[in-house]
Amino acid sequence: MVADDIALRAIAHPGRRRMLRLVWDAERTSTDLAERTGMSRPATSQHLRVLRDADLVEVRVDGNRRWYQAD
Repeated sequence: MVADDIALRAIAHPGRRRMLRLVWDAERTSTDLAERTGMSRPATSQHLRVLRDADLVEVRVDGNRRWYQAD
């Protein structure tokens, strides 16, 4: 699959588009993203994995927290 196709599939989901908007200008934790999108933490983690795999977000580990920002 072409990288553009992967990115398009990743942003096809409205919840992932909301997450991407939230991390566009600011780093946020997965917990913060779950609260702001109204998703469960497991669902948020799954969606963030799709965004990471599509190279749309990057993650920074700080202790036991993971911070996400648009890439």
